[in-house]
Amino acid sequence: MPGKALVLVENLSVPFDRRVWQECTTLRDAGWEVHVICPQGTKRDTEPEAVIDGVHILRYPLKAATGGPIGYLQEYGSALWHTFRLARRVGPVDVVHACNPPDLLFLVARMLKRRGAKFLFDQHDLVPELYLSRFDRGQDLLYRGVLAMERATYRTADVVVATNESYRDVAISRGGKRPEDVYVVRSAPAVERFRQVPPEPELKQGKPFLLCYLGVMGPQDGVDYALRSLALLREQRSDWHAVFVGAGDTFDEMVTLAGKLGLRDQVEFTGRIPDEDLVRYLSSSDVCLSPDPRNPLNDVSTMNKVMEYMAMAKPIVSFELKEARVSAGEAAVYAPANDESAFAGLIAKLLDDPEERARMGKIGQARVAGPLAWRESAKALLAAYDSLVPPGSGAGR
Repeated sequence: MPGKALVLVENLSVPFDRRVWQECTTLRDAGWEVHVICPQGTKRDTEPEAVIDGVHILRYPLKAATGGPIGYLQEYGSALWHTFRLARRVGPVDVVHACNPPDLLFLVARMLKRRGAKFLFDQHDLVPELYLSRFDRGQDLLYRGVLAMERATYRTADVVVATNESYRDVAISRGGKRPEDVYVVRSAPAVERFRQVPPEPELKQGKPFLLCYLGVMGPQDGVDYALRSLALLREQRSDWHAVFVGAGDTFDEMVTLAGKLGLRDQVEFTGRIPDEDLVRYLSSSDVCLSPDPRNPLNDVSTMNKVMEYMAMAKPIVSFELKEARVSAGEAAVYAPANDESAFAGLIAKLLDDPEERARMGKIGQARVAGPLAWRESAKALLAAYDSLVPPGSGAGR
């Protein structure tokens, strides 16, 4: 056995967090004993303890933040206390693998490093950029505190795993990490989850075309940009129905906005739905939307929904973002950053060009099956672990 790994997650339950679950099962398949500490879900992953496919999971109750930055401090404080408590229960490990946000889990890692563990920091988000993009408070005292926590996390980490090259550059430049200690492990869709099924015309609500958004609905995710773009599109044509799949902090606000824009009869909000229903909508869609506006976080982040749209061979409309182009390439068309009129125009152009839609879909599917496939990310993840616990080193507890 290579050793014992403890994966720490705060912002999603496991296995609901698809990236973390792929990492856990990859490590398990490589012979690692894998333990996870994460919050409990509300409708799934509710058990305080479970063993799923050989992965040991301990979950704690956690109330999601409300009321801005102070609410997040309360949430993170509670999560940190529970994580310390459960980490002691797990006992000594060879690798502690902490996934952000928040950049507070280095405190748990320090405790475990004193017992001989190595620390792998799995940077899902650039939290300083997330703070700037989500709260629009500028570089205030809290922002400086967020930067300090990120610096402390980088200093504590033996190895950093980044989701793309932009994040890797930050780990090296801002974090001071050696290039050889930063590995790119891209998020990739689970192929068993995203398999096309026969289209269902009835999902289009009597319209010729279906537009689809899949993902989180938070302040920085651009659902409001998508809705305003659709209001502009409807001024040109009404031969489409749109479905927004997912939930988040601004879900109710977005439903209200759709009503104010006069879109209630053409826009459907499903909330979170089972995978089989998600695949039905994506299989029936003609164009998929990635309306994340350009901001300090989005420009350098890899959007999971873009990868998932490509897995389903769907053409994408996106704003001009650095990492969106890296991920999608010619599988997407790009409106100038935050230009809602141009975004609407590109949707209309694709609706009128079925051959281009098919071409883009094939390109995206080939990218996800080839250079962006999880098997490539799995190799990088295992290389990062091998750098911490070399094969044959006699690790294992």
